[in-house]
Amino acid sequence: MLLKAFFPTCCSSVDSGLLVGRWVPEQSSAVVLAVLHFPFIPAQVKELLVQVQRASRVDVAVLGTWCHSQQEPEEPLGHFLEGLGTIFPHDPWLQLCRERGSNSWSCKVSCQQAPAALGVPCEDQVMLIFYDQRKVLLSRLHPSAVLPDHQAGDAPASTRGLAAVFDTVARSKELFRSNQFNEGPVRLSHWQSEGVEASILVELAKWASGPVCLLLACLLSLVSAASTCRVFKLWPLSFIGSKLSTCEQLRHRLEHLTFVFSTQKAESPAQLMRKANMLVSVLLDVALGLSLLSWLHRKNRIGQLADALVPVADRAPPVSLQHVAEELQHLLQWLMGAPAGLKMNRALDQVLGRFFLYHIHLWISYIHLMSPFIECILWHVGLSACLGLTVALSILSDIIALLTFHIYCFYVYGARLYCLKIYGLSSLWRLFRGKKWNVLRQRVDSCSYDLDQLFIGTLLFTILLFLLPTTALYYLVFTLLRLLVITVQGLIHLLVELINSLPLYSLGLRLCRPYRLAAGVKFCILKHEAGRPLRLLMQINPLPYTRVVHTYRLPSCGCHPKHSWGSLCRKLFFGELIYPWRQRGDKQD
Repeated sequence: MLLKAFFPTCCSSVDSGLLVGRWVPEQSSAVVLAVLHFPFIPAQVKELLVQVQRASRVDVAVLGTWCHSQQEPEEPLGHFLEGLGTIFPHDPWLQLCRERGSNSWSCKVSCQQAPAALGVPCEDQVMLIFYDQRKVLLSRLHPSAVLPDHQAGDAPASTRGLAAVFDTVARSKELFRSNQFNEGPVRLSHWQSEGVEASILVELAKWASGPVCLLLACLLSLVSAASTCRVFKLWPLSFIGSKLSTCEQLRHRLEHLTFVFSTQKAESPAQLMRKANMLVSVLLDVALGLSLLSWLHRKNRIGQLADALVPVADRAPPVSLQHVAEELQHLLQWLMGAPAGLKMNRALDQVLGRFFLYHIHLWISYIHLMSPFIECILWHVGLSACLGLTVALSILSDIIALLTFHIYCFYVYGARLYCLKIYGLSSLWRLFRGKKWNVLRQRVDSCSYDLDQLFIGTLLFTILLFLLPTTALYYLVFTLLRLLVITVQGLIHLLVELINSLPLYSLGLRLCRPYRLAAGVKFCILKHEAGRPLRLLMQINPLPYTRVVHTYRLPSCGCHPKHSWGSLCRKLFFGELIYPWRQRGDKQD
């Protein structure tokens, strides 16, 4: 039997005493938590252990004795330390000693209930593992993912053993409360025995966090109650609220703030980490928004932007809305001629071109009507940046959608007309083959047609086939414009999703305190001598950055479903509309 004794490095030079810790029989491991020094009263020691067991729910006991002969008188304490096993009976009983004037360690293990021949380890069967108690206490172990052919409870034995060590140290905080400045009945040595570092500002923040969270929770509950009012559930408001990215982002941030400032205590370290990530995300979002607000109101940049979008002079700059409308007019005039030398159906070409030109004329009139209010609208949009950069970006996305509404209308008209011709041609092609689509059974069945039906079908197929190139060209042009707008909006929403879901606090913790997020441990051999216990140093392996992001990634609002490339190409080929604003639970066309 190989016995593993985990010993804290902070106790390697302390005075002699008793080893206080936990025995893990499944792993044959002894986790030493502290060293209890002389003198002491056994009854008080037992009372302290009972209090720690009740508070931490860890079976803390006296595991053995610790002898540091370098700091003791010349008379050996071996007989006295061996006799302490009768006062604090434990099986097995460890006798750990650091010899005088050297760096050699010895460890004896005695077992009272079993005879020596039945597996009591000798010194070369004892593994002494040193660990940094502070780092193990503050870290959180993230075991590796279970392989697909294993069940959820089939974690490796080494992983379970490490989890028991980390869990024992993390739950023994009650034992670490006592230090050398406390006038208690017993004196312990552990990582915090030199005293607890504290800050007045931190203590004041702890005292003030309760009332502040209670006040903010009340305010957020009022805002949530106002947002769930029946007035906002009426048809026009509910429809607009479900389509605007700004409303979705505000609801998402309201959920974050409600969760962060709730008065309920975090039930687990994962929930506490999630709260911290949300708080840092909100603070960074607001800081970036205030920076954007300061930049916009400096040197009257909002007025310059309004003049660039809707100029007062007749000559429009290349970025103005009027210039975009004029470029669309030139594009339509080019399509109404012979685009790229293609022979189009002149009648249909003229009808479609004039139809779209009329819409552009209406759009230019709308721009001239809204031009006096553009600067005021942009000023209020700039003020919304104080709510966060994500809110300002969501408003920008909605403004782009409104300003390019005529392009969306062109795309819908062309897509519907193209889709009608594609499905008409496919239906008439089945007519030539003597088949039809069975709506009830959702399959293609055989069918016999008479001569009149075949004649009318041939005539309609010929008409649709020769009109298809003209319709397809308009559909192709307006689809490319629509995809360009969707790409710009997609980049904006990608930035919003990045700010919303990126675990900034966890990444900062991984950068500054890598031991706080532990993926595992590694062991370094300190010294191995014949007849002596093998001494190892346990070091924490930090969690990789990719796994930190994957583990602590915050849930996003999920306003935009992700189409596969195959599904997107199919929708584009058959003329089906692409709705990037649909919710995940909405029904797709």
